[in-house]
Amino acid sequence: PPPILDLPQIRQTRCDLRWIHRSRTELPPPAILLNIDFVDVDDVCAGAQYLVEQGLADANRLCIDGGSAGGFTTLAALAFRDVFTAGCSMYGVADLTALAGDTHKFESRYLDGLVGLYPKDEAIYKERSPIESIDTLKCPILLLQGDEDKIVPPNQSEMMHGALLEKGIMTCLKMYEGEQHGFRKAENIQDALDSELSFFRQVFGIDVDDEYELKIDNMKQK
Repeated sequence: PPPILDLPQIRQTRCDLRWIHRSRTELPPPAILLNIDFVDVDDVCAGAQYLVEQGLADANRLCIDGGSAGGFTTLAALAFRDVFTAGCSMYGVADLTALAGDTHKFESRYLDGLVGLYPKDEAIYKERSPIESIDTLKCPILLLQGDEDKIVPPNQSEMMHGALLEKGIMTCLKMYEGEQHGFRKAENIQDALDSELSFFRQVFGIDVDDEYELKIDNMKQK
């Protein structure tokens, strides 16, 4: 059975929006299939904006998180759209070009049907890679990664972290020893949740009695 997690409590009202990738629920037509990565970005942005319009969310405190493909959606939404104000990417893709050459054999051609044929369509890979759009990034980003991930190698998070550091954006990279694509150990699952909560609490200036204090790089002094 999954571990029982003791989650810290926040004294502010919170509204969660969870989305399912369109590619998981229907077979997209070819025109959408080759743009499914940005269809997901548009979907989450539209959902978040709807919550703001309904008075259910604060436009200044919209955060997004996701793992794997959801991690890519998180980074892409922050890089290419101006909706969310902070994010957490868990073992997400930052550089599609690098992933095309680094991922394991089983998924080595996975991106061909989602982005284009590589290396023929390398320009599209670069255009859609969040790492190539650092100039448009201005939101705090937390990166959580397993050091033995063969599907989305650790260098994806390391490259993004380095780029954010250089630009002076608030960020943090946590590398979990012995973890692969998705966290399995109960203590790491708990730590990832604690880290994400602490990260958003600090960057949004939410005062909570919480003993867990995540160290954030480029953290602005109050």
